Amino acid sequence: MVVRRGKKSRKYRGYRTHGYGSIGQHRKSGSRGGRGAVGFHKHKWSWTLKYFPDWYGKHGFTSPLALKRKYNVINLDQLNELISKLVREGKAIYEGDKVVIDLPSLGYGKLLSRGHLNYKVKVYVYKASESAIEKIKNSGGEVVLTMRE
Repeated sequence: MVVRRGKKSRKYRGYRTHGYGSIGQHRKSGSRGGRGAVGFHKHKWSWTLKYFPDWYGKHGFTSPLALKRKYNVINLDQLNELISKLVREGKAIYEGDKVVIDLPSLGYGKLLSRGHLNYKVKVYVYKASESAIEKIKNSGGEVVLTMRE
């Protein structure tokens, strides 16, 4: 292949259109068949088939939002601060040396493990992270995973 020594723009100095025919033929969007993603179903169809064969049509599946369950979460440090208040209000009770807490009745569905507990607890909850369960067991408590009604 022969190397072009001079740039095309220098070569055509003084020729006004630089080899692109009448004035305006190398301007704006007409030279590329329209601006942006236009003409994919028309004059750029073969290009679409070659480079973006999956451009048209439906793909995949989106599960309905109604089926996705959102749980209000509570962390161990938040639970630790609440325990004395819950016992005072009668929303948590002592069973031996453990405090029994029913999180779904308090509006929480999931227990996460940030922080630590100063109490031995028995927690009823729909879901809990593995690390939260481990921390509660290490502090002498237990987690009971219940089914959602």
